[in-house]
Amino acid sequence: MEFHHISVMLPECIEGLDIKPDGIYVDATAGGAGHSKEIAKRLTTGRLIAIDRDPTAVQVAKERLSGYNATVIKENYSQLDTVLESLGVDGVDGILLDLGVSSHQLDNTERGFSYHGDAVLDMRMGQEGISAKDIVNEWPEKELARIIFEYGEEKYARSIASAIVKCREQKTIYTTGELAEIIKNAVPAKARREKNPCKKTFQAIRIAVNDELEHLNIALDKAFDALNSNGRLCIITFHSLEDRMVKQRFATYCRGCECPPDFPVCVCGKKPRGKLVNKKPITATQEELLINNRSRSAKLRIIEKI
Repeated sequence: MEFHHISVMLPECIEGLDIKPDGIYVDATAGGAGHSKEIAKRLTTGRLIAIDRDPTAVQVAKERLSGYNATVIKENYSQLDTVLESLGVDGVDGILLDLGVSSHQLDNTERGFSYHGDAVLDMRMGQEGISAKDIVNEWPEKELARIIFEYGEEKYARSIASAIVKCREQKTIYTTGELAEIIKNAVPAKARREKNPCKKTFQAIRIAVNDELEHLNIALDKAFDALNSNGRLCIITFHSLEDRMVKQRFATYCRGCECPPDFPVCVCGKKPRGKLVNKKPITATQEELLINNRSRSAKLRIIEKI
């Protein structure tokens, strides 16, 4: 299957990075190299470092970035500092993080991300480690309910977790189709009519499989610390958990004095480390939504290091 991925908010990301032809840039979630290639096109003596945890994406990125001054690395973006150190890079001028699942991962039924097809439960972005099948069949009911509620923000988390456990006691749950049917039968009919009830639970399991929130938590500080002065960090999120984390961390970087309000003068000496390029998140245009519905939930936040 050809690696197909539509880059979300491509013009906005390129503008947000404020690319210098001689700068060093990192696309830490290279995917199909859509964003990467547009960055590389704008460099003369500069350099692009493209990172992805998915071996298929890495191979595609190498092919599509051939001829450009680009280095492609198979690694999780939470190891950004290690990657830069191994390349002898002590500072970069811009970093892009496009979080979530690529179109290729969703559309390739065999990867087991989508509830629209029927394939072995997998959901591993890096194609290694525990799979969705392991979680669904082995994790305790209480832990299943927790991740479905916390990561999927699903109000029927307990009934879904209970239904999963009852079904797996009869036989192992192997496929996405089997799991989708269990979820549909575990929620009220009204919830099934309103929208596909599988979305939130599948999101929750995917986040748990790939430890997405923990990797983001680690990567944020590493990415900001890696920026040169006036360097920019652009992050696209696709659900509220990611966006909340990015928003709060950006606010921390922009916060200065932390002295109590009744102090007449600042004694802590803390200065802001960054400034927001866009105070409110950038969202996809109507034109983009017409050609890529998956960009509907995307939010782009940009910060510049002082």
